[in-house]
Amino acid sequence: MRNGLLGSASAAFCLLPATAMAAKGAASIMMEEVVVTAQKKGIESVQDVPLTIKAFGEAQLEAMNFKNISSLGFSIPNVSLDTNGATVGFQNFAIRGLGLNSGSPSIDPTVGVFVDGVYLGTNAGVLLDNFDLEGVEVLRGPQGVLFGRNVTGGAVLVKTKRPSDELTVDARVALETGPQVTSDFSISGPLGDTGLKGKLAVYYTDDDGWHTNDFDGSDFGAAHQTTVRPALLWDINDDVELLVRYENTRAASDGSIGQNRALFDRDSFDFAINEPGFSELEVQGLTTEMNWNLGFGTITNIAAWRQVENDGLGDIDSTPMTSFHFYQITDQEQFSNELRFTGTFGDVDVTSGLYYFTQSLLYVEERILGGGSVIRGGGGKGDTDVMGIFNSLDWRFSDELTLSAGLRYTTEKKDASIGSIRSGGGSYDSRGFVSDFEDDESWYDLSPRIGFQYYLNDDINFYGAFSRGFRSGGYNFRSTVPGAPPGPFDAEEQDSFELGFKSQFLDGRAQLNGAIFHNTIKDIQREVQVPVEGVGIAQLIKNVGEVEIQGIELDGQISVTDYIVIGGFVGYLDDQYKSLKFDIDGDGEINSKDKALHLPRAAELTYGAHIIVDTPVNDWGMVSTRLSFSHRDKAYHLENNLGYYNPLDMLDLNISILPNDSNFRYAIFARNLLDEVNITNDALLPDIPSFGGDGPDGPRPVPTYSSFNEGRVIGVEVRYQF
Repeated sequence: MRNGLLGSASAAFCLLPATAMAAKGAASIMMEEVVVTAQKKGIESVQDVPLTIKAFGEAQLEAMNFKNISSLGFSIPNVSLDTNGATVGFQNFAIRGLGLNSGSPSIDPTVGVFVDGVYLGTNAGVLLDNFDLEGVEVLRGPQGVLFGRNVTGGAVLVKTKRPSDELTVDARVALETGPQVTSDFSISGPLGDTGLKGKLAVYYTDDDGWHTNDFDGSDFGAAHQTTVRPALLWDINDDVELLVRYENTRAASDGSIGQNRALFDRDSFDFAINEPGFSELEVQGLTTEMNWNLGFGTITNIAAWRQVENDGLGDIDSTPMTSFHFYQITDQEQFSNELRFTGTFGDVDVTSGLYYFTQSLLYVEERILGGGSVIRGGGGKGDTDVMGIFNSLDWRFSDELTLSAGLRYTTEKKDASIGSIRSGGGSYDSRGFVSDFEDDESWYDLSPRIGFQYYLNDDINFYGAFSRGFRSGGYNFRSTVPGAPPGPFDAEEQDSFELGFKSQFLDGRAQLNGAIFHNTIKDIQREVQVPVEGVGIAQLIKNVGEVEIQGIELDGQISVTDYIVIGGFVGYLDDQYKSLKFDIDGDGEINSKDKALHLPRAAELTYGAHIIVDTPVNDWGMVSTRLSFSHRDKAYHLENNLGYYNPLDMLDLNISILPNDSNFRYAIFARNLLDEVNITNDALLPDIPSFGGDGPDGPRPVPTYSSFNEGRVIGVEVRYQF
């Protein structure tokens, strides 16, 4: 056995190469079995789980050489893992047409994000780069029984690495267009003879900014981030272990990148703003996980604390003038505890648990309008308390057929104190607001799931389920019109029917998975324009009616030879309002034009393909090449469908150089080779005067705000693993 971790750390970089071994290319890695924990029953093969899930293990994540969690969305049907765009550090994930456009942290997401089993209570501060990851699982469709609230669209499960049984070292340095330098280092293993195992992982990135601000020719998009993740694993005895994880992330960057299309074409990266702005973010989290093996089952308890502090200034009008700039402050603190039992009694698997979640949230916004002549501020603060109890049973009725049933009961209470955004309503300097609305409300929910799984043979199984998802009701802390109530809006529920299959054939050299689904969302929460007497039009969150979403998904790959793998996916969505209680397009009446509108972020068609070619180079090693392409149809941003996201074609390339008998690997990569503009936020802006005048094709359009991605990026990477 090697020496303990601390005793070996000083020698980590001068270790001789490990025992001689042949390099393994991406083609063989991508065909390896991926294990998941999506059913909370322990480790299972993804092909045996009766859920529509796309999963990537540690080896697959390294082989793909992806940058962050958002880029994985381009390899999964009917999934968009984009950022909000208008507010740095906010995610607005969408799955199967259910997404979120608001940067207000009080609006609960439709897709739940769970890190090491812990639900993230706000869409702020979700920074999930390719660093220290053991696996990522993307579950499509409502996951109400096992994961609870705010998973009507699905869930993204992220697992960081546990301390290892033996000494391991992983170090990486990457340089890419910007320029951006990224480095990370982790060391893991036993701490001497103490019975403890430890891990220390550190990540740092320094980005000078890919974009150029045409206002003054300066680089734009500078960003710096440092993340530290220590962890301790204590095997208390043969049956009990305790795992403690801590994380601290500090990030600073320029403000959001905005393009005003009264001045620039939406297919370009051109923009001109007079305020670079800033975003400052600190995230801290402490998680303890205890697992106690009882022989007939396991008791797991996950207790977690997390705090997010985010300040920012953005140039929202996206012009060389100060028409609409705004400061924002988000301070969130949460604590959660899940106590869970999993066990087997004869032919029945049981998963039962109790869940508690509490959150305190403060949001302050200050708007600078009219060149600074008008200042308006406001915000909100409130607490959320959630309790849930859940139980799920899987009965192996026969060798081929398993029947499942589950139920979750949730109680939720929110209280809110809100100050509408108005003159004297709040300020960034005071970090406070003046309340003109106070209220509290409670909700109760039963989320059932009934399903089956049938094995036609060892390689093909079919599954189906009816399930329900629950998205919280609440209050909008970004209340724009005094006198217009910011809530409460009610919870929404989704009923989902799904049928799917998973298959392997050609002696395991090929996989093909597919699913069809039909979802009905009742009391769906949407942003609508409502006339308010004496104050005009207010944009409010309302339960507008009922929507149906249905679709098809296929995902597969085949190993053509030992060195060539081809894969692809396709997803189709159809969404339609079935009933409406509000005038969504704002023309004064509820009619067929409202029902013909599409949900935001619901791209009708997504598809993609990839090819991996491993080329052995004599006895020296291997060159592994991966080329991937994905397409996403045009999708709308606003409820009235006036703002939209560009149709998008993404082409990425990764070439890995893998010498035999070496701890080093090298990579050359290119993202977005087609230099596509991926608009992540597209909105009409209130309170901004028209620029007027004629452009080359006639009158200039009404000013709109759009934020976008980086264009073509080329980089190199060196990695050391021991």
